[in-house]
Amino acid sequence: MAATSVVNGGETDKGIARIKPEFIVSDHVPHLAENCLSADDKKKFSSTSRDVPAVDEAKCDLIDESGEKCDSKSESSLEPPQKKRLSKSEKKKLRGQNKARPPPFKVNRDVILCHTLVDILEGEEAVPCSNARCTNMHDVKAFMAIRPQDIGTTCYNFEVRGRCPRGLTCRYGSCHITNDGFNKVNKTLWEKFSSLGTLPTQNILSKELQVALRKRTYDFKKSENILEKTKTVQLSKGIKRTIDDEAKTKIEVDTTTFSSNTAKSVSDLNGASTSLNHPKLEEIKKESEDVQSSIKMGPVSDEDIVKTRIPEKKMIDWRGKLAMSPLTTVGNLPFRRICKEFGVDITCGEMAMAVPLLQGMNQEWALVKKHESEDIFGVQLCGNNPYTMTKCAQVLQENMQIDFIDINMGCPIDLVYREGGGSGLLHREKVLQSIVTSMNQVMTIPLTVKTRTGIVMGKNIAHNFMPYFRDLGASLITVHGRSREQRYTRSADWDYINECAKIAHPVPLFGNGDILSYEDYKIVTEKYENISGVMIGRGALIKPWIFTEIKEKKLWDISSRERFDILKKYVNYGLEHWGSDTKGVESTRRFLLEWLSFLHRYIPVGILERPPQKINERPPVFKGRDDLETLMASSNCAHWVEISEMLLGPVPEGFNFLPKHKANSWK
Repeated sequence: MAATSVVNGGETDKGIARIKPEFIVSDHVPHLAENCLSADDKKKFSSTSRDVPAVDEAKCDLIDESGEKCDSKSESSLEPPQKKRLSKSEKKKLRGQNKARPPPFKVNRDVILCHTLVDILEGEEAVPCSNARCTNMHDVKAFMAIRPQDIGTTCYNFEVRGRCPRGLTCRYGSCHITNDGFNKVNKTLWEKFSSLGTLPTQNILSKELQVALRKRTYDFKKSENILEKTKTVQLSKGIKRTIDDEAKTKIEVDTTTFSSNTAKSVSDLNGASTSLNHPKLEEIKKESEDVQSSIKMGPVSDEDIVKTRIPEKKMIDWRGKLAMSPLTTVGNLPFRRICKEFGVDITCGEMAMAVPLLQGMNQEWALVKKHESEDIFGVQLCGNNPYTMTKCAQVLQENMQIDFIDINMGCPIDLVYREGGGSGLLHREKVLQSIVTSMNQVMTIPLTVKTRTGIVMGKNIAHNFMPYFRDLGASLITVHGRSREQRYTRSADWDYINECAKIAHPVPLFGNGDILSYEDYKIVTEKYENISGVMIGRGALIKPWIFTEIKEKKLWDISSRERFDILKKYVNYGLEHWGSDTKGVESTRRFLLEWLSFLHRYIPVGILERPPQKINERPPVFKGRDDLETLMASSNCAHWVEISEMLLGPVPEGFNFLPKHKANSWK
């Protein structure tokens, strides 16, 4: 079936957004921001081989092609620069992605204060450090002398909790640190916060669970029993199928011989081939029964016949709800809090790999954390075999507060695909059936699946799996209307998503792809009645207020100041989640920059000729209705860093953020 775009229509097939003429910048000259280039790309763009003029950002003086600095007061510098079209070789030099990007900033471990001295209140005694190998600082006075300068005077954590857990290392600590190196506490706020009983951030990996996973002492007997029974049932079915095929082949051979000897009619041959009294068939059936009886020695499993009763499973009413896609890197807890405030119903953590979870790795378990405001929250697992996936499902359900677990069948990343995970499961039908069967039996919470249409563009295969998901007990199916090969290019195929929904009935199916406004949502939900709901991914990153637009049935011409306030809130949530010390501040900055790589694609409603914006449209270079709007619309990551400095202070020495896409190094 050819992909058709109901959302984008035919008028914008060129992918160019129509901007009002008065906002278009016609004399824009692209030039490189060298601090946004990797070391390899800097070699490609040496000053001698560059075809376009560059700007020395440190002194803001124009540099001509010969490398000579122009006089800022000269007549040539006052003339508008002539737009220069880049050569094909220039364009090729910055094509693709910055793969294996290094971290933007590394904290100097020599100036880290020991955690035993970070949060000491006045009148309290510090607990001596019990780690004989601890290399951190243990002299409070020495640390206070070299402590980095504060970013601001108001600590968000202190204002909300009454006590900042980062204590002396907080970059906003002037409001809660004494001159002697003690941490202050607002007793009224702290007692109120402590009386809640639970932290706002939930699903924190305990030390006991981590040790049990790392030492492999966690009790997985439940998963192992289910996996063994599933394996036995599938083995018996496989042998039976093989024997039946062999019987059919032998009967056909015998029938052909019998036909040549007796010259019977075609009807007699057909009757002989299906005769239940055929001696070869009776012999093979007896052989099949003997093999199956040897497999099922001991208690006979009935999981393939008796399904979990509905009352034993937690139920979620999926229909009509708005869901946010699991978004790697950018779909973190602070961002999901923003989306919850704008009205999203269902949230899901970032894609978590099964093996690192079972190894107790902190960075992977951090993806499982949720905020208390996320009332319907799920975890998306990615794996390539039923053993790790089933054990992950068990440990997550037994130790974390989650409402559902989602199987990732859509990740297009080469490393995951080649190992048979993500969209690679679409090539491994039997393995996928084992994963769904085993996970569904070990869980009492709903199991959901998210898949792409297929692997290769134009060869959709997801519909073949809908009966399996329906019959094996999936609670919800989500189909992203593109193949692995397409990634995020071309338009989502909603016609095909609707066909999958028909096959999956009565299991609810959500569609995913190209929703960026209430108009897009309305077209999809009204035209395709089989689809139970919509999942939004990039649309939420470009404009997280899309959930408010859909629920209030409006198009929101949000101002640059309102958007900046959203970024302020995100930064505060980030400082609460990752911490307000240097490491936490730079982690918040890094994820803010990753989000800005999507957020800058928003085109303000007031400057569009034909709103609303379509997700696959890109505008020409334009200026906003004010300076802040212009800055937030820039596609260059150097300007994203400027926005981060407005919120988190100057970047530290040695900071270097590389954009995911190399094209974002052009100004």
